[in-house]
Amino acid sequence: MSQSRLDSLEAMRRRNPQDPRILFALATEYEKLDRWEEMVGLLREYLERADDQGNAWGRLGHALWRLGRADEARAAYASGVAAAERHGHPSMAGEFRELIEQL
Repeated sequence: MSQSRLDSLEAMRRRNPQDPRILFALATEYEKLDRWEEMVGLLREYLERADDQGNAWGRLGHALWRLGRADEARAAYASGVAAAERHGHPSMAGEFRELIEQL
């Protein structure tokens, strides 16, 4: 991942500040760089705007766990369980339940 990719996504974000897809794309780029704090902020903003099916909740849980914030990670995974169940993704919900138990 290059700085130009981040610059491009940030430019898109400035042009379309209400588009949650850009926030998610930025978060995944920060994930590749192990920049967990930036990722957490972007995912929280994304989740305020989008009805996520579970994926972003799982990524948020992982980032929070990497930051040593286990209680927040558990809460994110629990929200992921609810989202996954709401959208008909039982295997994702089960995966998040297992992660909660492991934390």
